[in-house]
Amino acid sequence: MRARPRALIATALALAVGAFGTASAQTPSLVVDAASGRVLHAERATDPWYPASVTKLMTVYVALDQVRSGRLRMNSLLTMSERAAAMPPSKIGLRPGLTLTLENALKIIMVKSANDVATMIGENVGGSMEGFAAMMNQASRRLGMNESRWYNPSGLPDNRQVTSARDMAILARALLREFPDRQDLFSIGAVQLGSVVMRNHNGLLGRYPGADGMKTGFICSGGFNIVASAQQGGRRLITVVMGHASSKERDLRAAQLFDANFSSSGWGAGTLETLPLSASMAAPDMRPVVCGPKRRQPAEEEDNVASSDNPLAAMFASAAPRRTLGPRVAFAPTPVWVGAQPGGNDDEALTKGRGRSQLARRNGRSRVATPTPASRPGPAAMAFTSSSATPSIIAGKPRLPPRGAARASADATVADTKRKANAAGAVLPPQRRAAAATAKPTPAVQGTNPAARTASRKPAPAKKSAAAKAD
Repeated sequence: MRARPRALIATALALAVGAFGTASAQTPSLVVDAASGRVLHAERATDPWYPASVTKLMTVYVALDQVRSGRLRMNSLLTMSERAAAMPPSKIGLRPGLTLTLENALKIIMVKSANDVATMIGENVGGSMEGFAAMMNQASRRLGMNESRWYNPSGLPDNRQVTSARDMAILARALLREFPDRQDLFSIGAVQLGSVVMRNHNGLLGRYPGADGMKTGFICSGGFNIVASAQQGGRRLITVVMGHASSKERDLRAAQLFDANFSSSGWGAGTLETLPLSASMAAPDMRPVVCGPKRRQPAEEEDNVASSDNPLAAMFASAAPRRTLGPRVAFAPTPVWVGAQPGGNDDEALTKGRGRSQLARRNGRSRVATPTPASRPGPAAMAFTSSSATPSIIAGKPRLPPRGAARASADATVADTKRKANAAGAVLPPQRRAAAATAKPTPAVQGTNPAARTASRKPAPAKKSAAAKAD
């Protein structure tokens, strides 16, 4: 039984190390000029590979194609089904029966990579997840993506669902060329839903000069993938990197390829259409390299690094390019909401019986700090500005003193007056000095206990009416 894991590791090692002697050279990578389609760099570019969440670029393409044809609008409402809500993470946890606009759903899957929302898009646009997969395959054939086969809109593991670096570069060019007014979908740094901020997994955004988006993906069998776009000097390049052992190494490899090809003035050989076909018939399983035999499938791309005790992962890391990326800039989150219009209780739409803090921890999200109850404005006082997703407080209720504060203040004033009077007893008339000496102190009253205040008060004598006085 022990021989089988060793055989798997040996097979993965053979896949990882070849004539170039480095791991990064033996996983698929491709650099293409976005305007001309000329290939600047290609390594195993037509090998079949498990796409993971870069699948969602095809989901976006099909949805935008339906908007272009007039069958959908960006404000069309999509409904979350029981099946979609049950998808494994990464997800936002929207309750079944609730809705998102198509535009908000697309923003969420590009940033959060939410599988429940991707499935919701597929079911609402294609009638079912299977129907949407058929639309994805039809679009692939039309674009010339010959190595791609789609079975779900999320990229969750399915051994039949494969693509290639070449096909993903074709898709990236099509998205940028056919939908130039929607390029902002791929460069959003963070989205905010209710009090929860979800940040983009793309480690190049805000860190590599000119990086302007696209999509990342990860599953154990496919490794860490990225389709990235960057502009420098009026020139845009598309880089595809697949099969790396960690998100860090994937991002560094993409940055290295951008560096090398932005600085090169020459053209590569051929175009995307003329790349030679691969001799591989099936996608390799990268699980032994990426996750190891004992590591579970993690839920979040940002939390995944190659297992430290995995010798193949260590080998991949040692072969990584000697380059670093600077700290990531903080992005102002783009607002998204549940339903047709903003203003609802979006946090309640996500809880589904769990506390928001627990949900945020499970899905790798961070929460916006909640104001203290004394200073928190009412729901009508919150609004999003058009230029920023930071909530702006328009109006709030005035802060009131605590209950019983007025009574406590009055009692303190009386006691202080008595102390001053006793200190100045020599100047008081004899009658007042005697009255002050025999006066009983007022019982202490808890300012926050109305019952105690009522019990400590003696009822005031009733005033005599005019008739009583006459008697």
